[in-house]
Amino acid sequence: MSGEAAQRSYDVVVVGGGPAGATAAGDLAAAGHAVLLLDRDGRTKPCGGAIPTRLIEDFDVPPDLLRARISSARMVAPSGASVDMAISGGFVGMVDRDAFDPFLRQRAGERGADVLAATFRAARPHACGGHEIAFRRRDCAGPDEVVRARLVIGADGANSLVRRQLFGAEKRPPYVFAYHEIVRSPAADRPGVDPARCDVYYQGQISPDFYGWVFPHGETTSVGVGSAVKGFDFRAATRLLRSASGLGDAETLREEGAALPLKPLKRWDNGRDALLLGDAAGVVAPSSGEGIYYAMLCGQLGASAAHAFLATGDSRALVQARRRFMRKHGRIFAVLGFLQFFWYRSDKRRERFVALCADRDIQRLVWDSYLHKRLGFGDPLAYVRVLFKDLGDMARLVWPGRWRWR
Repeated sequence: MSGEAAQRSYDVVVVGGGPAGATAAGDLAAAGHAVLLLDRDGRTKPCGGAIPTRLIEDFDVPPDLLRARISSARMVAPSGASVDMAISGGFVGMVDRDAFDPFLRQRAGERGADVLAATFRAARPHACGGHEIAFRRRDCAGPDEVVRARLVIGADGANSLVRRQLFGAEKRPPYVFAYHEIVRSPAADRPGVDPARCDVYYQGQISPDFYGWVFPHGETTSVGVGSAVKGFDFRAATRLLRSASGLGDAETLREEGAALPLKPLKRWDNGRDALLLGDAAGVVAPSSGEGIYYAMLCGQLGASAAHAFLATGDSRALVQARRRFMRKHGRIFAVLGFLQFFWYRSDKRRERFVALCADRDIQRLVWDSYLHKRLGFGDPLAYVRVLFKDLGDMARLVWPGRWRWR
């Protein structure tokens, strides 16, 4: 886009070119709207990079973006005991965000959006409605450029500047901090190495309230931890995790850290002309920390709501983004939030949680829910069995010595 951008008017300016923002920008541009997508560029978000089958199918992800196809997960308890959960009927794809996100931005551009490597600076109300959006292009020392927009979409992460400016600094979802190190993967024939398996560590010394992960990406591996505990030493915990997983001597390629929201905000629109999507709206699954699928779905639903707003001028249309998302996934978010609250509270509970993962009914329901974003009903009794197993284990932990099966 040329220097005439300073005088241009857009239907929508999307701030943030990650999965949510790039998806929304591409959908809106394809629907015929004038869209500007601003992305700071040059920074990779810390992320394990796991994507389910549903995402690959729904959003047409090309196979060459998949760095690995995961066929099992190993859950490691505080005692060191582990449970392998084989995936049946699919696989978990692994993507590198430094390649995946640029692909999504490029696709948004191919669908008609103007895509700029630029830093968002401010959104100011315009006298005739909408906003003036100020931004500065990457490596540009000149003054800010300004465009007009009927709608601004903030998809600029957990610490969203759009949210702080247009919704208030106090409007912030609860979050954990995630840190990971990208290391050179060991040889596939090295003992203990399985390039098609993810390892998840539920150990208090690695994370007192979340978990640590070892996710293979072909030539590289993501090794990281998450926690909301203030003062927690992420680098020390990651060293422990690398040592425990046999990656202590692996070459470190880069280190990254960022906030990870764990609860959707109660409102994603400002009632007028602004909408939040993805991490800015708090759309990351509790317990698992999964965010890419939910961000892209959020972008898709946000684009639909924005399209209705632009067609009618009725700001109430923007409410539909959150409403439709929560109708689809609000219940599972609530369940995952409770599971994290209950099972991650102590090593004793984590030990029992990992033990439960050995159950075939639980494994089947977990993978079906994760891969396809639905709960299968082929075996209704499986739900009953899982429910009573969970309730029994919870009762033993809350009232030790007083609970007995008869």
